[in-house]
Amino acid sequence: MTSAAYDNDNVFAKILRGELPSHKLYEDDETLALMDIMPRGDGHCLVIPKKPSRNILDVDADSLAAVMRTVQKLARAAKSAFDADGVTIQQFNELAGGQVVFHLHVHIIPRFEGVALRPHTGEMADQAVLAEQAEKIRSQL
Repeated sequence: MTSAAYDNDNVFAKILRGELPSHKLYEDDETLALMDIMPRGDGHCLVIPKKPSRNILDVDADSLAAVMRTVQKLARAAKSAFDADGVTIQQFNELAGGQVVFHLHVHIIPRFEGVALRPHTGEMADQAVLAEQAEKIRSQL
C-alpha cells in the first residue's frame, strides 16, 4: 500500500512558502530548521526538507541525507545551547506511526538526566520563550 499524496497545505509547506511565521534556526538550499511551537522540552526544534515529501517512506535519498546532515548540526547546537546531558531524535511516519503533520520532519529535543518529556498537549508555547530559545541555539551554530 502506498502512502497518501503530499498535501501542499500542510503547516510546514506554508512555512516554507512564507505564509506562516516560524522561529528559524538554520537554513540551507535543501533544509530548514525551526523551533517546535508545541515543545516537549526546552530547545525542542525540527528539521524539514524544502522538497515536498510526506515522510521517510517517500522522500528521495538526497533530501533525506541533507535532512540528516542538518539534524546532526542542530543536535550538536541544541545540546550545547542548553548544556543538555543528551538529545532525543524522533521521526514519525503515517498516522499509525504517530505522524500528525504530513511533511517529513525530524524532532530534536535536548534531554536532561531525570527529566521526563512534557506531554504533547497541542498547546502552543509562549512566542517570547521560543524566540529566546531560538537565539540560544543560533548562537551555537
